[in-house]
Amino acid sequence: MSNTDPAKVIPRGMPDTVSAVQTPMSDHQDDFDAEFLDEFMVTQAPEKVQRSLFGEILDWMLVPLLLLWPMSIAVTYLVAKSIANVPFDRALDDRVTVLAQQVKEVNGKLVGRLPVAARDILRADDVDSVFYQVIGPDNAFIDGDRDMPPPSEEEKPQTWTIYFRDDHMRSTEIRVAYTYVDLRSNSVVPGEANTPQLALVQVGESLDKRAQLANQIIKGVILPEFIILPIALALVWFALTRGLSPLSELQKRIRERRPDDLSPIETGLIPEEISPLVRSMNEMLARLSQTIQMQKRFIADAAHQMKTPLAGMRMQSELALRQTNSDEVHRSLEQLAKSSQSATHLVNQLLSLARAENQTPLMRPFVLLELAELARNVVQDLFPSAIARDIDIGFEQPGHPVMVIGNPTTLREMLSNLVDNAIRYTPPAGTVTVRVRADLEDGYAYLEVEDTGPGIVAAERQHVFERFYRILGSHVEGSGLGLAIVREIALQHDAVVDIFDNPRSKDPRFSGCLLRVTLTMQSRTAFIEDIG
Repeated sequence: MSNTDPAKVIPRGMPDTVSAVQTPMSDHQDDFDAEFLDEFMVTQAPEKVQRSLFGEILDWMLVPLLLLWPMSIAVTYLVAKSIANVPFDRALDDRVTVLAQQVKEVNGKLVGRLPVAARDILRADDVDSVFYQVIGPDNAFIDGDRDMPPPSEEEKPQTWTIYFRDDHMRSTEIRVAYTYVDLRSNSVVPGEANTPQLALVQVGESLDKRAQLANQIIKGVILPEFIILPIALALVWFALTRGLSPLSELQKRIRERRPDDLSPIETGLIPEEISPLVRSMNEMLARLSQTIQMQKRFIADAAHQMKTPLAGMRMQSELALRQTNSDEVHRSLEQLAKSSQSATHLVNQLLSLARAENQTPLMRPFVLLELAELARNVVQDLFPSAIARDIDIGFEQPGHPVMVIGNPTTLREMLSNLVDNAIRYTPPAGTVTVRVRADLEDGYAYLEVEDTGPGIVAAERQHVFERFYRILGSHVEGSGLGLAIVREIALQHDAVVDIFDNPRSKDPRFSGCLLRVTLTMQSRTAFIEDIG
């Protein structure tokens, strides 16, 4: 196959053009192993303060209760004062009414002085101090206490209507009831203007009895609360303990499990509120069980695969020890070197697969990278291996950057496995082409590795991605892990791997193979801004 694309950067048959950028495979593998070990160094997160669900619920229940309790006391006090005012205001109403009935105008003169006996009855109170006052028209003092404060001026006071107000007298809070009496309502003189002659009558008393009654009401309400509140707290505590008991039972059931028991947790006796948590735990246990089974299968397969090269190395070393002929010893050492090389390749592939399976974005975040540059570097690294096998290797790329989001290390490992497989299975004098293409309309980037080897029949194309799977009849040395690594890395990048026959193969004996990895292409604007 001849590549005439002007974008090709490695002319065929000219190894000197890339000698300056060649990297020994052993050095590359050492770097890879160091990166692999760094990937699995997990930093311990700072320990967070553990919170109690019981205490959290108790706080949210008791804090509002304790805040509302003083508010209820204040509201109870206001209601008690309002209740206490009703009977005492009614008594003041009666006193003002009786006193107002004693106010009369006789011969044009206001008469309102109470007899001594009536005054004593008015002031007869063992608890409160009682005050009264009668003021005639033009604010003329008639009887009572002179220093009693007057009411606020009103526009049109209604006669014989009882009004109440709170006031102060002699540095004491008092409750005052007052009314106005029209002295001329029953004595109208013809020919004269019927101007009202209003007399003010007011009676006041201190608030001691009212305070005592309000305190008694508050005591009757608050004292039972002091008894009920501790009982309520005890009931809340008991209810929370009973309500959270299924969590304790669930904890006990989990602790009693064997270390290797990953079966789902039974949800029959679990409250509905924690059922989502238990279902999530069962899902996690299922994933963990699947992962452990995969790891066990992987270890078993790895151990089985390692037996062959290790047994060969032991046999060759024992054979070399028994040989006396230097030529035979040399041949045994050559076989021992090949076996060690095969074992080293198998171990490296196993490490690569483990690294690919455990790769997460948190361990190595994805970055914006140029796919053609990455592919060019991989081809340059594997160029000596291709030349050693008499393989014509080339590279093709478009005339513009192809940007993708991914992990440069794992993408490089994926392409290295594809190219290494192509070189291994292509016969001498064959060709291997690495190609980067871009579909600008659909937004896809294509990474293709094309060879002129025996190809992969359609029935085997799904199986070649399985671990340690080898196509029967292939005499190429390998571990059977290369395409499994490719699949894992492609899944992490949401990429698709397809296998086709090589449409450019001209040898009827070999159909060739075309492996295509389809990735989502990113906008070139971000790349231009980064390099600008």
